[in-house]
Amino acid sequence: MSKLIVKIVNVTSGEETERPMNSTELAQYEQDQLNAQAREKAETEKAELRSAAEEKLLALGLTTDDLKALLG
Repeated sequence: MSKLIVKIVNVTSGEETERPMNSTELAQYEQDQLNAQAREKAETEKAELRSAAEEKLLALGLTTDDLKALLG
């Protein structure tokens, strides 16, 4: 992995500074990436489960609206 850069902008003066991430920032960045991947995986799994459930309902001749009506 190439070095990740932090860009600091002083909004008052407009001065911009770039530097490599320090170890704490890099650890947080890596954790954020893992969390994002986990969220994406969970969302994908949820969509796949929903799709499978809808297919099962259709096989029974029901729609999602029918299920909502049955459940309340």
